[in-house]
Amino acid sequence: MPRDASELACCLARDAEAVCRHYLSNGRRQGRYWTVGDVRNTPGRSMFVRLSGPESGPGAAGRWSDLASAEHGDLLDVIRGSCGFIDFRDVADEARRFLNLPRAEPRHTPKPVRTSIPAGTSEAAQRLIAMSRPIRRTLVETYLCNRGIKGVHDAGALRFHPRCYYRPSDSSSTETRPAMIAVVTDLSGAITGAHRTWLAPDGFGKAQVDTPRRAMGGLLGHAVRFGAADDVLVAGEGIETMLSLRCALPVMPMAAALSANHLAALLLPPTLRRLYIARDADAAGDMALAALTKRAEAARIEVIALSPQKGDFNEDLHAFGLGALRAALRAQLAPQDVVRLIRQRAARMGSQMSILSRPANPARPMSDKAAPAFTRAIAAEPGAEHAAR
Repeated sequence: MPRDASELACCLARDAEAVCRHYLSNGRRQGRYWTVGDVRNTPGRSMFVRLSGPESGPGAAGRWSDLASAEHGDLLDVIRGSCGFIDFRDVADEARRFLNLPRAEPRHTPKPVRTSIPAGTSEAAQRLIAMSRPIRRTLVETYLCNRGIKGVHDAGALRFHPRCYYRPSDSSSTETRPAMIAVVTDLSGAITGAHRTWLAPDGFGKAQVDTPRRAMGGLLGHAVRFGAADDVLVAGEGIETMLSLRCALPVMPMAAALSANHLAALLLPPTLRRLYIARDADAAGDMALAALTKRAEAARIEVIALSPQKGDFNEDLHAFGLGALRAALRAQLAPQDVVRLIRQRAARMGSQMSILSRPANPARPMSDKAAPAFTRAIAAEPGAEHAAR
């Protein structure tokens, strides 16, 4: 029996075509390769699996790459992706099960056996997340840009699934639609759930279905997190709301609790000293603000409410633009956080100006034109006078 992962992968590679027919059944053989849409067995032709070659090194049998996503790996990764496994032990067990199967004719090869996991559980959420991919150059980027959200920092909590299951009702048949997947985690970073936003086929808006947003797994007390919180945190309801704030305040850690009720019950880090609550301008938002404020103050955490001019901060971003949103927010921040933001922005701009003004001669200083522009940019920041003291 194979002793480690590399030996197990080699055993699978010796019969790579049978592995592909079993786990990538939506693909087909093309010469020396098996082609399919991706490692999750989506129909298509962007992923190539080498069916023959040496056991290791360049051109090894069983090695694959996806030209669309830049993913690559071996046949153990194929089993992980097609079956949706999280734990490697499950991957190894499935590989050993397959290797013990008698070889059948390709056309009669059964579908992969998938572990049954109840829908809506944390385990199901983890499987969905494992089957999704980063948002770069996907419909999620298109959707967010259409909402005015561009260049988001630390967007690793967001994923894309091209064919996420959607079932309108218990009596309806299951459909597949592209979706933005948001990872819900606890304070330790462990995955507890997932939030799905089904998207229009072109990415311009949400899918035209009754409930384009649904959550699964353990949500109470947890959140979709952008950045690591220590002594300061901005918390609010919606993902797009918090991403809008993230555009304006890119260095501030943020948490999207997904609803007013869940915001009221959000668990707070033990190191937290100041909590900004980004309220939505409605009755539910007022309720969440009051409840979370009471809990935070009982834990001796300073609370500052951030209020939008319209219904929420994504509406503000759309209506007034990023510069106006940033100015309105900084007027509501604690002075020490304004200073922190200005210093961090100054550091970033200084680094950028250093690169832009770097001449062929390293001894040459910043150009006379560049230096005043940099000074004016920092001086124009709201609250810059505090930073200079």
